[in-house]
Amino acid sequence: MSTSSLGAVGVPTAIAPVAGTPAAGSTRHAADAGTLWRPSAPCTPRTCIDATGPARAMPLAALRVVAVLFLLIVGCAGMPFGGRIPAGAVRRWCRWVVRAAGVRVRIAGPEAPRGGLLLVANHVSWLDIPLLAAVRPARMLAKSEIRDWPVAGWLTARSGALFIDRDRIRALPETVARIADALRAGQAVTVFPEGSTWCGRAQGSFRRAAFQAALDAGVPVQPVRLHYGLAGGASGTAAAFVGDDSLLASVWRVVRARELVAEAEVREPIVPGGRFDRRSLAEAAEASALPEARQVRVPRQQRAVPTVGTDQPVSPAPSREPLTA
Repeated sequence: MSTSSLGAVGVPTAIAPVAGTPAAGSTRHAADAGTLWRPSAPCTPRTCIDATGPARAMPLAALRVVAVLFLLIVGCAGMPFGGRIPAGAVRRWCRWVVRAAGVRVRIAGPEAPRGGLLLVANHVSWLDIPLLAAVRPARMLAKSEIRDWPVAGWLTARSGALFIDRDRIRALPETVARIADALRAGQAVTVFPEGSTWCGRAQGSFRRAAFQAALDAGVPVQPVRLHYGLAGGASGTAAAFVGDDSLLASVWRVVRARELVAEAEVREPIVPGGRFDRRSLAEAAEASALPEARQVRVPRQQRAVPTVGTDQPVSPAPSREPLTA
């Protein structure tokens, strides 16, 4: 099961490779299908995940899994102390989680602003969460179903995540208001506006609802461009967590792969002003966080739906299976 973010109304036409058109690296994607409230990508492990080449020996890979679990236990032990832990220590711990999985970490660009901040990025992997927290510790937007997950549900709730009920579209304004309240309180909130994980060779459009929270709170939006590849500079999809992939299978694939590199490129923050509504703010963040060269728009059937706030009705982008995270 893949991870995804806010399945919001106000959805522009999704971005994905056109049916029959190969994406970069010769991967082919069918147009995605599903519902407005449950966005997801057409990426699947079978069609999108590369062979990783030489793999680590199984005993070493198992040790890496143990190392990741150990660091998660350490993180759980520190949760009761909450905000008393310095942000620098949290960022280092998040780097260690990624490194423990055998993935090199590269973070480039300016330091993220302090205070209230909406942190947005493209969504590829479960590694996105610690990687973004290494840029700026933040509260995550997560689907309500995660509360029922063994271990992960407890961890997510204890981390201060903001939950969204994907089956109640009328609850969206309340969710946006809670995000805005957190931003006004000086907290950072992380959202993956694509609405689903993508393999990294194709990408989705940024849903707009969460950007209304940044406008309401008057805080900057911090785009971050995430990329996973190999040490030699070649792109790769071994880190992708897409389609019906299980978390265990994805973790094992990552720890077995050699020379994986996770890159977080921190872009210039976008400060909301009089010229921005949530549509233009989402488009500006999308242009900053998503590599334009990899985007191919898929035309799809239009059906106007009302959006939160004062924007004009827009058309939904169908999708397959979302996970709000």
